Amino acid sequence: MDHRRAETASIAYKVFTFEGNEKNTRESLSVSIPEVLDPQYGMYVWPCAVVLAQYLWSQRQELRDKTVLELGAGVSLPGVVAARCGAKVILSDSAENPLCLENCRRSCEANSLQDVAVLGLTWGEVSPDLVLLPKLDLILGSDVFYEPQDFEDVLVTVAFLLRKNPRAQFWTTYQERSADWSIEPLLHRWKLNCVDIQLEEFDADKSELAASTLPGNHSVQMMIITLKTEDVGL
Repeated sequence: MDHRRAETASIAYKVFTFEGNEKNTRESLSVSIPEVLDPQYGMYVWPCAVVLAQYLWSQRQELRDKTVLELGAGVSLPGVVAARCGAKVILSDSAENPLCLENCRRSCEANSLQDVAVLGLTWGEVSPDLVLLPKLDLILGSDVFYEPQDFEDVLVTVAFLLRKNPRAQFWTTYQERSADWSIEPLLHRWKLNCVDIQLEEFDADKSELAASTLPGNHSVQMMIITLKTEDVGL
């Protein structure tokens, strides 16, 4: 059996279309995202990714020429949208998961993105690739707060990056799965501030977004995380 052909057959491309909600405009953006259908890979577009991508689309005028890093990119929908809006994007996923890194590259190819770097960055580890990242304006993460045992590793990485880039922000979306899970104590420990962004503020309070059936009935929250004010120099 041709394994390359079998792999190709397990990939489906899903199109997401973001449209301007301003009056007298027909501005829109369509991106094609490859999903690996084999259940063991878990490389699907989840509701959090669509909500974060919608927020990026709503801020598209501010993204041009910004340097953006997506953590845990997987299918890379938010990073691809940022790149298509003119940002300089770096996609990353676990260095221990080459299949996810391969899918990041596949997403770039599907959207004719030639200048997007793909790096293996493992949460909680200060690797040479992490240290050598360029100056960042934005860090993205959709559904990175999925497994409670990973929460602190995610915030260790985010705190490290924000201390290197004190003016940067971490834009993240998460899906409410348990009332017992909270990152608030970890934010306090790592001296991070969090502001909730209401979904209706960027037209994401819908059962369907970007011409897709996502996020459906899922409860998704949007947050912006920064260094606490006293840790940001003048």
